[in-house]
Amino acid sequence: MATPSDGKGTDEDMFKIIKTSTNALGPRRARLALPGRRSIETPHYLGLTSRGVIPHVSQDNFDSLMDVSGVYIALEDFIERAPQKIPPILKFAQQRPVDPLRRFVALPDETLLVVGARRTPPLAAPAANSNTNTSVAISTAIGFKTLKAEAYAEDVELLKPDVVIGLGDIPYERALSSKRIEKAVDRQIQWLKDHVTSRQQVKAEDGTSSKLFAPLLPVSCANQQYYIECLTGEVRDDIHGLAVYDLESLQDLPGSLSDLPQIGFTDPKTPHDILRNVALGMDVHAVPFLTTASEAGIALDFSLSREDGNSHILPLGIDMWSPDHATELGPLVKGCTCYACTDHHRAYLQHLLNAKEMLAWVLLQVHNHAVMDRFFGAVRQSVDRGTFDADAEAFARAYEPQLPAQTGTGPRLRGYQYKSDHAAETKKNRKAYDAFTKVDTPDTVGTPDEAEVAALTGSTTPAKVK
Repeated sequence: MATPSDGKGTDEDMFKIIKTSTNALGPRRARLALPGRRSIETPHYLGLTSRGVIPHVSQDNFDSLMDVSGVYIALEDFIERAPQKIPPILKFAQQRPVDPLRRFVALPDETLLVVGARRTPPLAAPAANSNTNTSVAISTAIGFKTLKAEAYAEDVELLKPDVVIGLGDIPYERALSSKRIEKAVDRQIQWLKDHVTSRQQVKAEDGTSSKLFAPLLPVSCANQQYYIECLTGEVRDDIHGLAVYDLESLQDLPGSLSDLPQIGFTDPKTPHDILRNVALGMDVHAVPFLTTASEAGIALDFSLSREDGNSHILPLGIDMWSPDHATELGPLVKGCTCYACTDHHRAYLQHLLNAKEMLAWVLLQVHNHAVMDRFFGAVRQSVDRGTFDADAEAFARAYEPQLPAQTGTGPRLRGYQYKSDHAAETKKNRKAYDAFTKVDTPDTVGTPDEAEVAALTGSTTPAKVK
């Protein structure tokens, strides 16, 4: 569990490596501690937010029912009208300069706040070459738009989070050609230097500054050699960590950068992927499948050390949509001590899902984050014992390779979860209610038959439907 920092940390003791592997690449134990925040024992994970909150979890429930040490916040969630109009979050920051982001999203004082330009995983921009020499494409509530590198540096420094992820020329869902890599390297070097200069001015004015994590391009370090040389040379004293978007970047990471904390945005799909990331020395992980599983009605159920004594392969979660749970009064997962499992039962959650009650996804989020807390706790213990490799292999044999498939209907889709592919596209959210609805087939929705008209009008003779 993370513990509060004494508030006296410096750059030198912000990140302390406790135990490393004998190999150049291998799992490691460390502690990330920023002044006034909970120190995070790594490997660990960040909670992923939507507009500053973990989806479905209000801030009071976040504080009382969950044990999330740090969260990741995307700037694109808040700046849909910029630069034509100053977004409310930036107006707030101008008026209340003390810890403005935390006050705006109402998160606890001890929670670590990490800010980047884009969500994880983000929606890929529709154009093949969406980024330019001065900007990146972002997805907002009113569609895709561009975010200038200069504006990003100014905005994040104004918000004063604990950690800032530098702007990256990351081509999401697309491979980088050799020419595109050269262009991305040039952009990264220029953007990072400009951001460092901007930060120095801010620090000179008010004496405070967030920790800057430099993004690595999703290619090997050899393929971004000039950028790596910039990181190890000119700006080495100005960066405090690395943001990793592809595991290939870790394969040949220079030793002079290996002592920096690493936050992974590699979009792991399962706990198996997380273990592979840990095996390469990644410290902090963004885990999108937590919310994905919750919205699919899946209660996660896995642990690093299997204790049931059976040899059959286990699922990674339980489909709570299954009618088998309709009369089951046991907890979501046997032995789980989270609020959802100690105060509620499977039958209740299954009822909530069928009734489309928001509380269903609240309880699933509370449970699934608790499972992830225990999982990373077991990973840290495994690294301490020196048995991580054997434990990871045993985990791979014990559990299915993928999460259970979704069988029910999740909550309403939100705009940032998908993009339109063509004009006149059908709506993603099916209409829940309609006048005189007949739901046998899509063609009959909203069309009453003759018997329904007669019943509604009180006529003894069925009227013909025009």
